[in-house]
Amino acid sequence: MLSIWLSIAPIFGLIVLGHLLRRGSIPSAEFWEVVDRLVYWVLLPSLLFYKMSTAQFDVRLVGSYTVVVIGAFLASVVLALVSARIAGFSGPVASSLLQGAARHNTFISLAAAERLYGIEGLEIAILAAALLIPVTNVTMVPLLISLASGAPAGGRMKAILRDLVRNPLLLSVGLGVAVGMIWPAEIPVLHDMTRLLGGAALPIVLLSVGASLRLRGLEASAAPMLLSSAIKLALFPVAAFLLARWIGLSEMETVIALLFAAAPTATSSYTLARQLGGDAPLMAAILTLQTALAFITLPVIIALAQWVFA
Repeated sequence: MLSIWLSIAPIFGLIVLGHLLRRGSIPSAEFWEVVDRLVYWVLLPSLLFYKMSTAQFDVRLVGSYTVVVIGAFLASVVLALVSARIAGFSGPVASSLLQGAARHNTFISLAAAERLYGIEGLEIAILAAALLIPVTNVTMVPLLISLASGAPAGGRMKAILRDLVRNPLLLSVGLGVAVGMIWPAEIPVLHDMTRLLGGAALPIVLLSVGASLRLRGLEASAAPMLLSSAIKLALFPVAAFLLARWIGLSEMETVIALLFAAAPTATSSYTLARQLGGDAPLMAAILTLQTALAFITLPVIIALAQWVFA
């Protein structure tokens, strides 16, 4: 348990450092806005493209991970929607609860996989991200619009779908797969550049995650905060673990799947809540609470999974 915590502690240390730098305006608030765009449009797409275009994935693992990570994701979506309906939450509150319960922070998951299992672990984590990123975006956006407005708005939906088509993370995954199939060897200059850019992605991303946290939002309603956190940090991992055991994944493959299932919600959830009519203050509170709790829950979940395999 201690060794797991020590392996993951630097990840959360960088998140805390990023938050402290942002609060101290070091170097400036505008700097962190630029960093967010740099990460989203350049660094993380470079990492995903490089790994997807150079990795040799086991076909068996692709099918197994599709069942495990997407199955657990869909189970969390259904559970969040049913819970919101039973609790009688309004549409905006329900939409933020849904994001908190089912979306994942890709950056924390990738960084933790690399810390625990090195390059091999990172490559498997990239596969999980490549499967979850498209499914999460395509599933979430229509549901969020429907919850916030009562029914999908045609013009609004078209604009969102247009943004999805231009999403740099989706494009980098698709291009990486295509290039890997057409040209299995590394392409000079292109792969050298994306490898260097991708190497800078994770530490800068973690600082950016910390800079995006908002402690002032924690006075939001406790019920949806706790409900979304319970689903995301406990029930989502349980579903993923049961599916992984049923499929027969190895210890490393199971733990990496759990890193995505048990990671806090995505930092972009706050922006999406503002754009699509969700409860943005509640979303900020959920994001901050889950990130803090994950420092405790993530090592515990990993330790329990490893204990089962021992």
